[in-house]
Amino acid sequence: MAERGGSPTRGNDERRPGVAPTGPSVSFHQLTEASVVPERWTGKNNFSITRLQSPFGIQNSIMKASSVKAMLVTVSLRSIPLGRYQLWADAKPLPTPYVPPFRTNVFDFDSAPTCWSGSPFDFIHYHIPRSSLDDIAEDWELGPIWDYRQSVIEDDLVLAQLTKNLLPSITKDNTPCALILDQFQLVIGAHLLQRYGGITGVHAPSVGGLAVWQKRRALELLRENLDGDVRLTDLAKECGLSVSHFARAFKAAFGVSSHQWLIRQRIDRAKELLSRTDMSLTDVAAKSGFGDQAAFTRTFHRVTGISPGRWRREHKSR
Repeated sequence: MAERGGSPTRGNDERRPGVAPTGPSVSFHQLTEASVVPERWTGKNNFSITRLQSPFGIQNSIMKASSVKAMLVTVSLRSIPLGRYQLWADAKPLPTPYVPPFRTNVFDFDSAPTCWSGSPFDFIHYHIPRSSLDDIAEDWELGPIWDYRQSVIEDDLVLAQLTKNLLPSITKDNTPCALILDQFQLVIGAHLLQRYGGITGVHAPSVGGLAVWQKRRALELLRENLDGDVRLTDLAKECGLSVSHFARAFKAAFGVSSHQWLIRQRIDRAKELLSRTDMSLTDVAAKSGFGDQAAFTRTFHRVTGISPGRWRREHKSR
């Protein structure tokens, strides 16, 4: 249950305070009985998602730290019996009841959150830099939020559902593309501001769509990067907007978020290849911007309701 970030895809190199944030990262760690878990586990300076699981638990407590001002959100993926899980903040033990699946902890890293589990566990950790939260607040015409409410084993339906939606994309062999992670960061950041930042009832200001030239430029970049290897920051910069403003303006213009638009383009490209070529499904997945065939099949079925193979049999050009 410790937080450790990665490189823009994977990795564990440390960052020094003051270094500009890098792109989002995802990592998956499965501990074994022989795994050595450090007593202090330091997160990085970017938005990162870490899945950490162990079939044994851990012997020592772990203090979680960050190289920048940041919030830590953890979501349990499996239950932990009463008395087998303990949390501390500001060096003080916190009342920690039985942990059901998909319950949430929210901490400011300044409180030096520390944990221990004597039973098997499976957690998702979100490391969210305060700078990204401040950017969203500024776009909402609010000042920086100085204090966030701490929560322990909270039943947060929004964070639970966001995590459930993301889980199929986080495996040892696959991670979401940068564009999806950027969009996810905005959604989870907005939720933290509203539920834990004390601004409940304040909503993001409404915006119009994009100008014609902004639409053209945004779609050019998206079509050039079907694999999703483009950042929201890049799209927003090309359109002369802040990240959160661009994200809302894009959805106002096209009815879907930028990564949902990208998925539609991938599926359209895949349909074209399935109907007009004899490429293998693996090659179709690669040519359509998917990381692997499993991700392609899962997404294709979710969008169309049938598998790629069946769709090809029904639509193959004769």
